[in-house]
Amino acid sequence: MADPNPMTLCVCVPARNEAARLPMLLDALAMQDWPGPIPVAIAINNSTDDSRAVVESARVRYAKRLAVHISERTFAPGLAHAGSARRLAMDTGLGLLPALDGAALVSTDADSRPPMDWLRNIAAAFARGADMVGGRVDIDGNEPLPPRVHRLRTAWDRYWAEVRAIEDTIDPLPWDAAPRHGDHTGASLAIRAELYLACGGVPAIASGEDRALVAAALALGARLVHPPAVYTRVSPRLEGRAEGGMAIAMQTLFASAQADAAPLAPGFNHWRERAHWRKHLRAQPDGAALIARREPLLPPMPHDMMLDLQP
Repeated sequence: MADPNPMTLCVCVPARNEAARLPMLLDALAMQDWPGPIPVAIAINNSTDDSRAVVESARVRYAKRLAVHISERTFAPGLAHAGSARRLAMDTGLGLLPALDGAALVSTDADSRPPMDWLRNIAAAFARGADMVGGRVDIDGNEPLPPRVHRLRTAWDRYWAEVRAIEDTIDPLPWDAAPRHGDHTGASLAIRAELYLACGGVPAIASGEDRALVAAALALGARLVHPPAVYTRVSPRLEGRAEGGMAIAMQTLFASAQADAAPLAPGFNHWRERAHWRKHLRAQPDGAALIARREPLLPPMPHDMMLDLQP
């Protein structure tokens, strides 16, 4: 039986010249097995295409399922970046919530295609005590990667799974127990509304705004979880809208695959040392805040191990 009083989830989407991608996202949101109308805040920024008309059409088509609110703005050149756009989307969503208690903002991207149980699984994670819920980011099966690129991405997936296994052995977090994935990016990141306010919102920085928001929340002692059931699918496009975003990661992946040589990664011994370091700090008062503040100041790990490309 459905929860008669489900928490309020507002989906927040920055969009810049996304007329071609927004219909797929809005279709997926309308198909959610979550009570509607679902609040959706779309921040159209610095766009010259038909994004607004596309969203207006979907708002009418899905009026019974989605409560779409459009914010449109043209940022000055120095502010026309991912941080400003996502902040506008999240702040707009915050204003749509009837109350902060029992409510959360759910960030995603215009080229995302979440499964129908996305919001339900996010809400379930909050019900288990989470403060933030990261969603795994998969490449959309409707736009498959070339074989060599897929092989390399799969190798990276195996690498990060081993890193998580090291962390779960040395410094396990009871609220984020294995099995878990490792993603918490703007493509699928949910945060309690009260926590979002306490963090000061999304920082208006050119890139990495999602990671900075997570770091600010962790510094306040927030519980971030990565349930395997929470995921979305995104485009592997090489031309993105945000500096340092997913498209840049795809360009790097494609270039590495083209070189047909195993890239270098930090050896697992470095991750073991890092996990012990975190465990030591976590045992201290306000340990989570100490980790969030000090870890970004550590020197980069040396890339001294060839990535294993074999399954």
